[in-house]
Amino acid sequence: MNPELMTPIATGAGLLLGGLVGYLLVRRTAAGSVREAEQRAATIVAAAEKEADALTRAARTEAETLRKAAIVEGKEALSADRAAFERETQKQQEELRERERELAQRDKQLGQRETELDRLRQRLDRKEDELDARLKDIEQQRKAVEAELEAIDRKREELEGALEKVAGLSRDEARQQLLEQVAEKARLDAARVAREIEEQARETAEREAQKILATAVNRFSGEYIAERTVSVVPIPDDQMKGRIIGREGRNIRTFELITGTDLIIDDSPDHVVISCHNALRREIAKQTLLRLIEDGRIQPGRIEEVFSAVSQETEKQIRDAGQQAVFDLGLQGLHPELVRLMGMNKFRTSYSQNVLLHSIEVSYFCGMMADELGIDRDLARRCGFLHDIGKAIDHEFEGSHQAIGAELCRKFGESDEVVTAVAEHHDDPPSTIYGVLVQAADTLSAARPGARRETVTNYIKRMEDLERIATQHSEVRQAYAIQSGRELRVMLDAERTTDDTAYQLSKSVAAQIQAELKYPGQIKVTVLRQMRATAYAK
Repeated sequence: MNPELMTPIATGAGLLLGGLVGYLLVRRTAAGSVREAEQRAATIVAAAEKEADALTRAARTEAETLRKAAIVEGKEALSADRAAFERETQKQQEELRERERELAQRDKQLGQRETELDRLRQRLDRKEDELDARLKDIEQQRKAVEAELEAIDRKREELEGALEKVAGLSRDEARQQLLEQVAEKARLDAARVAREIEEQARETAEREAQKILATAVNRFSGEYIAERTVSVVPIPDDQMKGRIIGREGRNIRTFELITGTDLIIDDSPDHVVISCHNALRREIAKQTLLRLIEDGRIQPGRIEEVFSAVSQETEKQIRDAGQQAVFDLGLQGLHPELVRLMGMNKFRTSYSQNVLLHSIEVSYFCGMMADELGIDRDLARRCGFLHDIGKAIDHEFEGSHQAIGAELCRKFGESDEVVTAVAEHHDDPPSTIYGVLVQAADTLSAARPGARRETVTNYIKRMEDLERIATQHSEVRQAYAIQSGRELRVMLDAERTTDDTAYQLSKSVAAQIQAELKYPGQIKVTVLRQMRATAYAK
């Protein structure tokens, strides 16, 4: 065979064989891919069917759960509605039973009322029958009396005729003489009856008054505190005494001058004594000294500063005391100034009896007696509480405390009953029932054992008289009686006076004291005129 021809034939056979082999390989590969795809598809279908079955079961389970929950919820709602319905039904049944009970009770009451009306009708019928019988009897008695009166008239005419013949008097003259005798006898009988009524009324009034007073005294239980004219201030040691006195006595002089009290420092190891008849000044001085001792800085400037602060605090205490008393008594509508003045009486005494406590006690007594008499208790308490308000005013005002108190009550809008009761609560005869109550209550409070002491009051009056004499002069700014009334210190207004005026005033005050007052020993009158100038460096 031609080699050149074999080459193309071999090449073609090789290509054909290669193509056949390639076809066979491709076909085999394609058949494997189809089988793999079919297997994968079957797997996916199986997984999908399995997931579908799972979703179906889950859906059925959820649906079943929802169905059961809906059934449970429906049952609960039905149970709640049934319970509400039962409660409402029970409530309505209770209301019906209550209504039935009320109707039964009302029927019972109506039955009782009908029974009572029947009994009343029967009593009225019996009364009517009795009245008819009484009227018949009265009519018979009237006819009998008229017959007797006719017989008496005839007999009287016969007697009058006989008397005229025997006495020689005419009928008119005899009648006049008889009338005069009857009138005289009637006057004597009336006087006797009036005297018996008056004596009986007096006995009844005294008995009732004693009963009312005894009731008031037994119902009230008050405390009594005997006021003193000195206050004791404890000190830590004797060195404090020297600091209180100060260099050359400057501190103690400043303290006594500012507070208007007498500071007694003796050999007592643990205290000093503040003496003053005015309880307010004494209390302010005591609190000032206590603060100075606690602070440790005792000097004239500090004394003035502490005294000013304590004075302001004491003013607040005064208002608080008045407001507390008004609150305890239940009084309404008192003017604030009246309340403050009554608080001032916390530091006033009368025969050693605290005036504020005395006023509260009188107010309670008046209220109790007003209850017994059936009159206005609040008005009676108001009169009793304000009866000594005039004692809160210093001696610079002229007049008795009754007149001052009445004027204050009138000024601050109190009623006429209060003003009159305050004005008449001592020696004047009371013109109203409330004035009588205030006088009685004031006497009760003052006369109870231990309530008052005469000696202290006389001492305080003597001290107040000394200060009153000094303050009568217009140029006097302040006046303090100290050393138990053995010394009177008078402070002048430096701008309105001179040193010569101070000297003349001391002589004038001493002469006036000697002329108006009675006292043992002698009284030293010291007139002080001090010029003070203050400037501030900025």
